[in-house]
Amino acid sequence: MAKKTDKTPKIIKEETIHQQNITDTLELNYMPYAMSVIVSRAIPEIDGFKPAHRKLLYTMYKMGLLNGARTKSSNVVGQTMHLNPHGDAAIYETLVRLTEGNSALLLPFIDSKGNFGKQYSRDMAYAAPRYTEVKLSPICAEIFNDIDKNTVEFVDNYDSSTKEPILLPTTFPNILVNPNQGIAVGMASSICSFNLNEICQTTVNFIKDNNCDILTYLKAPDFSTGGELIYNKEELEQIYSTGRGSFKVRAKYNYDEKNSCIEITEIPYTTTIEAIIDKIITLVKTGKIKDITDIRDETDLGGLKIAIDVKKNTRVDLLMHKLFQQTSLSDSFGCNFNLLIDGRPKTLGIKGILSAWIDFRMKSIRGQLSYDIDKKNHKLHLLEGLKKILVDIDKAIRIIRETEFEAMVIPNLMQGFDIDEIQAEYIAEIRLRNINKEYILNRIKELDNLRSEIQRLSDTLKSDSKIKNLICSQLNAVAKKYGKPRRTDILDAHEISEISQEDIVEDYGIKLFLTEHNYFKKITLVSMRSAGEQKLKEDDKIIAELETTNRAEIIFFSNRQNVYKMKANDIAECKASSMGDYLNNIFDLEDDEKIVYITTTYDYSGNMLYMFENGKAAKVPLKAYQTKTNRKKLINAYSAKSPLIFVAKIDEDTDFVLTRDFDKACLFNTELIPLSTTKSAGGIQVYTLKKNSQITRVCPVADFNSENTEYYRTTKLPSTGHFLTDEEKTKNNI
Repeated sequence: MAKKTDKTPKIIKEETIHQQNITDTLELNYMPYAMSVIVSRAIPEIDGFKPAHRKLLYTMYKMGLLNGARTKSSNVVGQTMHLNPHGDAAIYETLVRLTEGNSALLLPFIDSKGNFGKQYSRDMAYAAPRYTEVKLSPICAEIFNDIDKNTVEFVDNYDSSTKEPILLPTTFPNILVNPNQGIAVGMASSICSFNLNEICQTTVNFIKDNNCDILTYLKAPDFSTGGELIYNKEELEQIYSTGRGSFKVRAKYNYDEKNSCIEITEIPYTTTIEAIIDKIITLVKTGKIKDITDIRDETDLGGLKIAIDVKKNTRVDLLMHKLFQQTSLSDSFGCNFNLLIDGRPKTLGIKGILSAWIDFRMKSIRGQLSYDIDKKNHKLHLLEGLKKILVDIDKAIRIIRETEFEAMVIPNLMQGFDIDEIQAEYIAEIRLRNINKEYILNRIKELDNLRSEIQRLSDTLKSDSKIKNLICSQLNAVAKKYGKPRRTDILDAHEISEISQEDIVEDYGIKLFLTEHNYFKKITLVSMRSAGEQKLKEDDKIIAELETTNRAEIIFFSNRQNVYKMKANDIAECKASSMGDYLNNIFDLEDDEKIVYITTTYDYSGNMLYMFENGKAAKVPLKAYQTKTNRKKLINAYSAKSPLIFVAKIDEDTDFVLTRDFDKACLFNTELIPLSTTKSAGGIQVYTLKKNSQITRVCPVADFNSENTEYYRTTKLPSTGHFLTDEEKTKNNI
């Protein structure tokens, strides 16, 4: 029987691809998200708060926690969710950082009871919100000063069920008093903290003279964790003027000679106890520090303390110098004074921030003055109406008594005494017992005081200088009431005793070996004398061998245009009988990435010479790979436009021979190659190549066997080279 076939045609659905410009996609989808993170989350505003901080503190203010007793943190977290919809965990984490117990702020906003962890500890976790209690600190009276008098603008919360302030009317530049850090999209903010007394004094002097020297009054940043700030005038001037830069803070310690114990009592704001201890333990285990016998975290209710036991006769100053260099006991604070001004992110110096804050504060005071004037004018208006009934109190009583309908009381009073509706309402609401001459006369006596007060407020409102004087008075009052001594000591960089690198790093001769399979050995010359054959992995071979000292810096060049750097004393020593360290583990190399060349340096003198398959050469100063920080990896170390044929460090210009394919050679001196301005420059054409030709070999002239070497020399680049003889090919294995 024949098989039935379905002859119904199949309907093929065509997929439609809509093209859209990437710029349109970014504008429609990415930019709103980026702006939300910048404006509504990560970047602080001129009052010194991020939205999460402001919502939390304002909730506590409305809960009556400024003057009331403490309440459970969970209660505060729950109430804050009316303004902040991001979840209870995020709100509580914000609350923790603002507490006195956490020690993150110079001027804590929350008076706390319970365990809130510590800013300087990574592992000291804070307790759950049901166990801790909080209220607002007294300083918050300055944060919310006259907030109900139109000092700041209010907007709807996320569901329009209540109102919240856009900013808080702080009476001092809080933006500079407490540290603030945040990472947004495409930008970040990192603002260090300054001492309240110094900030108030600086602001007062800046108001009086915009050209004053800020550095005279604002000595240096100050942190809640104390420590010693290494004072460098040039660094601070740059930060103060541009809002960008960095400075160093190091730990404070004392030495108990009797017990041979170093006690660290204050650490930089940017690190933690655990990070310091972990690093010191690593240094001891790897043999880089040999004087430490034990280390303990003895932090308790009395404060931070790290105890380091050392051997007898240890040079404590030298040991601490090593620890300052190799651990976060000395750390840098990077400044990026990026904040929102009228909803726009701006990076400002100290004067710029103070100018913006003064403008904001003047606007707040104007709002408060206008509010007070309106209130007093309203009261004056009522009392002027009351004064008119003093002429005939009986008449007022008679009008009210003889009026038939309640609705006509106000109109009849207005007509009888020539007053407006508001005044008539006020008079009609006076209690019967107060309708006497004594009461009315006492109230009317306030008229003159009210008029003079309104005049004084109006004069202040119209005068910028009077408003600025008011700001100065408030700043002086805040400094007097809440100011505290500096916690971070200032240590002039010139006062630090200089310890040379020779004292820190033990100096002795070493030999370095690099193999084809990325194995690396550091062997002392003493060990080399009695060493046997070098142990290598099967099918592996040594491709580089260098003799240097333990104080050198080693630079590794890979086939992926990356440079890796390491100090010789950071590498563990090994024996000839071991295979050495696998560099893929040390540097986290990419897949199939190999180290193709190594060199050493003490001062980054000399140049790197790169020869490429396309006949080009580049000469890059070795200083191009020098960095201020101890970076281990540099990308784009040389050009990737053509495969690398040869690389070498040259201390002075010298001769090299290039071989094209297998038939021609060219001798040139590297002085013909100009220094490249960038590491990844493609270089200049040294050899003119035909199509499908390439450079196959590069060697120093000493390694080129020829009876007439100068025959191949060129004095101009590019060169076409000269043909090799069969004998020269044989001698040079070409």
